Amino acid sequence: MALIDKLKEEQKSAMKAKDKVRLGTIRLALSAIKQREVDERITLSDDEIVAVLTKMVKQRRDSVAQYEDAGRQDLADAELAEITVLEDFMPQPLTEDEVAELIKNAVEESGAAGMQDMGKVMALLKPQLQGRADMGKASGLVKAKLS
Repeated sequence: MALIDKLKEEQKSAMKAKDKVRLGTIRLALSAIKQREVDERITLSDDEIVAVLTKMVKQRRDSVAQYEDAGRQDLADAELAEITVLEDFMPQPLTEDEVAELIKNAVEESGAAGMQDMGKVMALLKPQLQGRADMGKASGLVKAKLS
């Protein structure tokens, strides 16, 4: 089943269950996906939908940090609930060992010799890690490996 179809089915289920948080979050996700499709005049693939969901999760994590710094735990909890719903539609996260193995393989495959080759390594890693690992952490691991 395509990811967009899964989102729409879960939207129906959330409506029937009267789960307002889940329904609202799924509607936001579908809206973001539709907006990108309209803007770019394309139909998004599952990988591109995962990228949209990943961006939404990242935005919510940033919001949680800001709300907690401001002492607004109620708003932080709402964002965390949305993150939980969004993560249901994302692929299983990779373990640190799996990420390290992918980085090692990408460095070998690209023939990277130093920091100037970091872009080549990241270009190989991005499709494999998208939505499954934190790209910022992966970038730090690649830097450490190449330096």
